[in-house]
Order: sequence, then C-alpha cells, then structure tokens
Amino acid sequence: MNMRSWAWWTLAVLVLALIVAVSWLTPWHRPPAPRADQLAALRSLPTAEVSRGREFAAALRPSRYGSMALGLLVACLLGCTPLGARIVTAVAKPWGGAWLAQVLLGGLVLVLVADVLTLPLQAWRQQILVRYGLSTQGWSGWAIDLAKGYAVGAVIGAVVLVGFFGLVRLSPQRWWIWGALGAALLTILLSFVLPVLIEPVFNTFTPMPAGPLRTELIAMADRDRVPVKDVLVADASRRTKAVNAYVSGFGPTRRIVVYDTLLSQAPESEVVSVVAHELGHAKYRDVLASTLVGALGAAIAVIALYLAGGWAPLLRAAGTPSIGDPRALGLILALTAVFGLVAAPAQALLSRQVEARADAHALALTNDPDGFAAMQHRLSSLNLADPDPPRLEYIWFASHPSTVERIAFARAYARGLR
Repeated sequence: MNMRSWAWWTLAVLVLALIVAVSWLTPWHRPPAPRADQLAALRSLPTAEVSRGREFAAALRPSRYGSMALGLLVACLLGCTPLGARIVTAVAKPWGGAWLAQVLLGGLVLVLVADVLTLPLQAWRQQILVRYGLSTQGWSGWAIDLAKGYAVGAVIGAVVLVGFFGLVRLSPQRWWIWGALGAALLTILLSFVLPVLIEPVFNTFTPMPAGPLRTELIAMADRDRVPVKDVLVADASRRTKAVNAYVSGFGPTRRIVVYDTLLSQAPESEVVSVVAHELGHAKYRDVLASTLVGALGAAIAVIALYLAGGWAPLLRAAGTPSIGDPRALGLILALTAVFGLVAAPAQALLSRQVEARADAHALALTNDPDGFAAMQHRLSSLNLADPDPPRLEYIWFASHPSTVERIAFARAYARGLR
C-alpha cells in the first residue's frame, strides 16, 4: 500500500472518530422550543427594543458580509492563481529565497494583504458600533486592540507555519503523519494556554470585592461541584457596553470572570443566572469536549491538505510544485477560507446544542426561570441583539439559541414547576 492509500485510510478512520465524538459529546436531548412559544416570547418584548435590535443587525450586515466576501475573494485570488506564489517568492528574494524567509515573511505578507483590504470594512463596523452606543472605544483604542489581535495571530501563525513546512523538509514522504499529530497536540495545548496568556492582553482583571454577590457565586460553584479559584471582574467597559460573564481556565486556574458592564447594569439575581449558565459549561467539560473535536478536526485538515496536494491542476493553478512548498501558502489560505465557510453551519449547530444544555443547567441550578428570562431580555436589549434573527443567518452563524428560544424555554420550565 502506497503512502497516499495510507493517508486515505487514516483520513477515513479519523473522520469516523470525529463523527462518533460529535455524536457522543454533543447534547442532542432538547429540541428547540415550539415556534408558537417563540412568537409569544417575541410579542412579550418591547416593540422598540425589537426594532432597534433588527435595525442594528441590518446596519451591520453590509460590513459583515462584505468583509466575508472580500476576504474569501482575496484568499482565492492568492491561492488559486500564481499571485500568492509570486508574492512569497518576491518577499523572500532579499534573503536569498530561503525557505524560512518564504514561510515567515510570505505568510505575514499574504495575511496582511487580506487584512489591509478588509480593514475599511472593519472600520465601518466599528463606526456602526459607536453610532449605536455599543462601543465605548475611540479610534486609537480600537486600533491598539486590532494591532494586539494581529500580533497574537502572527505569533501563533508563525509557529504553525514553521512547524508545518519544517516537517515537510524533515520528512518529505511522511510529513502528513507527524503534521496531523502535531496539529492535534497544538490544538490541545492552545486550549489550555490561551485563556491564561491571551486574556490579560486585552483586559485587566481585578478580584471582585467581598460581598453578598461574590459569596453567592462561590457558594453556587461549590454547590455545583465546580470549584473556582477566584471571581474576577474584567474592565470590558473600556471598549464596550455589552454585558457578559464566563468561566475560564482548568483545575487550579479556573475562575469566574464577570464584565464590569454586567455588574453595573443587571441586578444580582440576573448576574447569578448568567454565571450559572457558564458553570454549566465547566460542569459538562464543554471546553474539553470542543478541544477533542478540534484536535480531531485539525488532524483531518492536515491529511486532507496532503491529499489535496496530489491534485496536479490545483497546484498548477496556484503556481507551486507541491502543497509542501512555501509557495503554496496562498493555496493553503484559500482552502482554509473555503472550508471555514462551508463548515460554519455545522459548527454553529453544535454550539447551539451545547449552549442549550448550559441554559437548562442554569435553570436547574438557580431554580429561577423568571430571573433567567429577565436576563435573556436584558442581554438582548443591552447587546442590541435581534431576538429572532432571519432563519438563514441563524442556521449559518448563530452560536447560541435565539433570545425568543431561551425565553420560551424558561417559561416552559416555569410551567413545569407550577
């Protein structure tokens, strides 16, 4: 059996493992609330708030879809024509065309080309956020956060690309084996490391002062058998008026993080409801489950990339002799962009199921469906969400159940109590 046959068999086994993992780890037990209940929940919301949420969503659509379409177009131009290969060759020429210069400088320039071309659309989005009062950042703060994001992405991207093309050079025939293993291990490592190292780059965290709310949150975590090291407050107000909370870290690093905006704009009972939802993710080890799925997906992507590299017409179109040559950077960028768009509905569906289970956990833990429904209303209002988004957008992009679904579920839960 030749190497490509082994790759096909390995790909089939990993895809089967991914299907089993997704089927086993994803909670499929709760169907969406009946549409009639969702419409009743929608009618209970203030008309002005619903209109403003829909108006805000409509205002964002041109920049959102424009950025997505332009990014995909640029990626395909760089990867499906010789343009990307020529750029990689040109930027590495002053360094003698060394492979490391091609990988680092070529990868950086290709990503920057896409980012620079979509930058006006990102600025347009920021302008809309400011106009609707959701963003509190000036242009300098926005630019600094944008630069931080680019820097973090550049470091991670450099590690991935040097590792990938280094493996190709070290093992030209079997790089896909080591690459798949390395991609899976890197996914697991980043899942543990990123929350600890990256979160402080974008936010300042301070311990929540001692008081009834902190005591209640710690007690609720203990009651839920999800011990936390601390309760922290993030200075989200420096850039947004949106509200949120989350549980971050594993084991001794696990902590509850609450936005300062949530503390200033919601009563304590609703803060408790949000944190109970987040404790549900920790309780069911949702991050670990998503890490396992992501590791399998990363391994599959590497093997699929190896097999795609055997398609000569694709390589000729990209102007590269092989998928393991740095001149294939544009092609890899294009394949990644297309796969991300195609996989988005499946990822959104899985995420909604996990979030629905966390909602059910919050209701069971707090036994306060009225507080849960009130919090969902507040989240929708303060975050300017469309409480009942268009169906296609919901299927393709929604990572959480809609506001009306969540309120309808809380009301059904309340009926079961009475």
